[in-house]
Amino acid sequence: MPPKDSIANTFIVSLVLCIVCSLLVSGAAVSLKPRQKRNQELDQKRNIIEAASLSEDPKGLSGKEVEEIFDSQVTRQLLDIDSDNYVSEPDPSFDPRQAAKDDSLNVEITGSEFDIGFAKREQQTWVYLVKDTDGKIKKVVLPIYGMGLWGPLYGFVAIDSDFRTIQGLTFYEHKETPGLGGEVDNKLWKAKWVGKQIWEEVDGNKNIGDDEHLMVGVAKGAPLPEKAKYMVDGLSGATITSRGVDSMLNYWFSENGFGPYLKKLAAQQGDSDGSPNG
Repeated sequence: MPPKDSIANTFIVSLVLCIVCSLLVSGAAVSLKPRQKRNQELDQKRNIIEAASLSEDPKGLSGKEVEEIFDSQVTRQLLDIDSDNYVSEPDPSFDPRQAAKDDSLNVEITGSEFDIGFAKREQQTWVYLVKDTDGKIKKVVLPIYGMGLWGPLYGFVAIDSDFRTIQGLTFYEHKETPGLGGEVDNKLWKAKWVGKQIWEEVDGNKNIGDDEHLMVGVAKGAPLPEKAKYMVDGLSGATITSRGVDSMLNYWFSENGFGPYLKKLAAQQGDSDGSPNG
């Protein structure tokens, strides 16, 4: 055994301390992982509730209240984006974000004029339906994402029962600068999206899912009067973030995203279960 004040003893003590601390940190990380995942899931559900206006104070809801509202009012379906059909027996643990990184579960983003900053997207994703007592869809909440200035923005957009009017918009994860691009999460700016129409209506034709008439977006400054029903004003000092939100909305509502799915729902809204597979 080396003397207590020797270099060898100091090295041994330091090494033991490093190993013990590493084990403690690793153990804490492993034990906290389920709780972190649970909190992330609750936050997403809270944002879905906010987008769909299912609570006057979604931020103030307890975890139990979030689960109660979600379970009683929201139906989750796994959608195959390209076929516009629901997966009949989905894996409840399916993670679209992980699927987007897996070449066996993703597709390349090609043929789109709207750049969301990703080369690939998932083939399937969860969508959320709010139905009335007769089983007809009142709102559909869709996941959206795209690149901002400093990284990706992940959120949800709720669509009204006409399948062409925005009911709500939320972002649950982003890295934008507070006071600038971070204002995407400002409730005043998000409120401006309520009632905005996604597609131009021409001669009574609502043009749901038609890229030629896709009008929703973020204007440079205040939108022109004739475009005010489709667009909101951009975020001051956050041009790139505003452009990112504009691109992601246009992509996900386009024929490459959820446009055909919404068109299908609109055509089948008379179905008792609102299923696009019917």
